[in-house]
Amino acid sequence: MTKIFIINGGQKFGHSGGRFNETIASATEDFFNNLEGFEVKSTNINHNYDPKEEVEKYVWADVVIYHTPIWWFQIPHEFKKYIDVVFSEGYKKGIYISDGRTSANPTRNYGTGGMLHGRKYMVTSSWNAPKEAFILPDEFFMETSVDDGALFGFHRMNAFTGMERIDGMHFHDVEKNADILKDLKTYREHLSNQFLNIKEYEHLSNGNN
Repeated sequence: MTKIFIINGGQKFGHSGGRFNETIASATEDFFNNLEGFEVKSTNINHNYDPKEEVEKYVWADVVIYHTPIWWFQIPHEFKKYIDVVFSEGYKKGIYISDGRTSANPTRNYGTGGMLHGRKYMVTSSWNAPKEAFILPDEFFMETSVDDGALFGFHRMNAFTGMERIDGMHFHDVEKNADILKDLKTYREHLSNQFLNIKEYEHLSNGNN
């Protein structure tokens, strides 16, 4: 049984109703709930949560799947608060035990004190920016990808805990030119490619009960 923990970071704030990420998160739950061999838990950062229970979900999971919009080139502030609160609660309780360094060699091995080794994570992000803004010369992001740019710190955060990355998916131009049916079809194909290869997901289980 592969255990999937889905986090919907699509904050409701201002003119954003969080509907796009709510739709994607629901599609993720439906995808795994309709398959044998998967068990699902989820969190919506707009709802009340118990930090201790959230830490337990991270420890329980084989794969953590994050869904987030990008606001001003960062994750929303309530999603960042969720990470700050839950990861702090997880200190020596399953998420990380130290920054990995020792007093004997304080300049080496930073970022190796995570406790979630054997788990994997995946992230989807949604943007107003079109895909071309990242890949064309002289456009805004200077040919820097989402993963190497705005989400670089997010990826290193997960590496700090010991988790390994599964390729995610980024949705572009969702405010002015959204095509949710096409996006959902492409996303389900992405999930199938990532998780329905038996050789791939057989190695995901971390052996937790």
